Amino acid sequence: MIVRLYSSALLGVEGMEVEVEVSAFNAEKPAINVVGLPDAAVRESSQRVTSALSNSALGWAKGVKTVNLAPADLKKEGPRFDLPIALALAETAGEDRVHEPQRYCIAGELALDGMVRPIRGVLPMALEAKKRGRTRVIVPAANAAEAAVVEGLEVYGVENLREAWDFITGQRILQPYDLDRQALFDTHRRYEIGLEDVKGQHQVKRALEVAAAGGHNLLMVGPPGTGKSMIAKRLPTILPDLTEAEAIDATKIHSIAGLLGKEDALLVTRPFRAPHHTISDVGLLGGGANPGPGEVSLAHNGVLFLDELPEFRRQTLEVLRQPLEDGYVTISRAAGTLTFPSDFMLVAAMNPCPCGYYGDAKRECRCSPPQIEKYRQRISGPLLDRIDLHVEVPLVEYRDLASDEIGESSGDVRQRVEAARVRQQERFGSGANISCNAAMPSKVMREHCRVDATASGYLEHAMNELNFSARAHDRILKVARTLADLAGMEQIAAEHILEAIQYRSLDRKLMM
Repeated sequence: MIVRLYSSALLGVEGMEVEVEVSAFNAEKPAINVVGLPDAAVRESSQRVTSALSNSALGWAKGVKTVNLAPADLKKEGPRFDLPIALALAETAGEDRVHEPQRYCIAGELALDGMVRPIRGVLPMALEAKKRGRTRVIVPAANAAEAAVVEGLEVYGVENLREAWDFITGQRILQPYDLDRQALFDTHRRYEIGLEDVKGQHQVKRALEVAAAGGHNLLMVGPPGTGKSMIAKRLPTILPDLTEAEAIDATKIHSIAGLLGKEDALLVTRPFRAPHHTISDVGLLGGGANPGPGEVSLAHNGVLFLDELPEFRRQTLEVLRQPLEDGYVTISRAAGTLTFPSDFMLVAAMNPCPCGYYGDAKRECRCSPPQIEKYRQRISGPLLDRIDLHVEVPLVEYRDLASDEIGESSGDVRQRVEAARVRQQERFGSGANISCNAAMPSKVMREHCRVDATASGYLEHAMNELNFSARAHDRILKVARTLADLAGMEQIAAEHILEAIQYRSLDRKLMM
């Protein structure tokens, strides 16, 4: 007899439906053969499954069993197929039948005693199940909330194999997991930190607001202890709230990477990733033997913070150029090509020199000119061109540190940021698929970033005197457009161009 159930594999950040077929026939020597391009973890499932069936008091047909995971040309990885294989084998015993197997999508890892362990990538699986017309999903109990994020599915979390078998054969009634999505957003969309914690640094906070309003990348340069990391960590608190679609996209990536906590059914705050400067190219961009998402993808719809920017290997930094431009990462291997989304805001911080005190009025720099030049040259001009805002972060004065005055809260700043983003969406229109000013393509930029003769004269003078690149020219116009949006103005004024140029002058200082 042949038994068929349905599960899901992972391909990049998407789920791919897999048909689990089990054929059993009598033979002198019992055996379980798993075919369909399985990896080692899938091939080992026969040992886990047979032990789990025995310890769950479930039988299966004696003889040779062939387990086929179709389509056969899709590589199957991990222990996620244990549960559907075990249920299909149990059906070969002929004692009970699965009711309407076409309604189910099933996944889970089995322990030897039959307990069901959590797996990665449940959200992409649930989305694929809905796409394929499956109406019921059976997953480990620890993953039920994650699967229930997808509307229109009945999600059943099971603790053990026996519970799953009794349910799909009609011997037990389970209630589908009930998830209140709105309550999830309302309860968890909170930050323990805020921009009001930052003393002084008004110019830097202004740059942070501009970056958030237009989705611009930001570089902060200053001596140690000036609050660069502290300020960067507060950027998500002033960004617009995640939409449900953005939250699902970000959650899929974290689910595949195994970074979702037991209580984190859905990411409701923007991701903030801060990898150490020793990270490899693969760790930052993604890849590996079984390609997975890197830090740039884990920061999708959020913030990627690179502290001590020149300490990163130059080759590692250069791999950022493509995702910064395109918003996705393409990883090619012999087995195929995978694409991971990576639409993030880059925030970087660095010292002005190796010792950190070049240009400081109170502490003497101990670095020689060649050391300073070598340190700064670790960051290439093309990468700096892709960072819209460069801002100097000075030491905080004592009177600011000692002041009892409470700065403007993140909530107040976020209101202005959201208002600017609304203006941008109204300008671009719902069908343009442009999220913010920083994402404007050249054609749209020429339409919405027109300047008058005075502003054009300022920009021309800056281009000639500071030797800006064509990319820097476009970035200046986009930042100026954001400044106008924050001011509630439809036309870009000369003061917006001047402020935008001020945020670009630092890259030429670093290259001199």
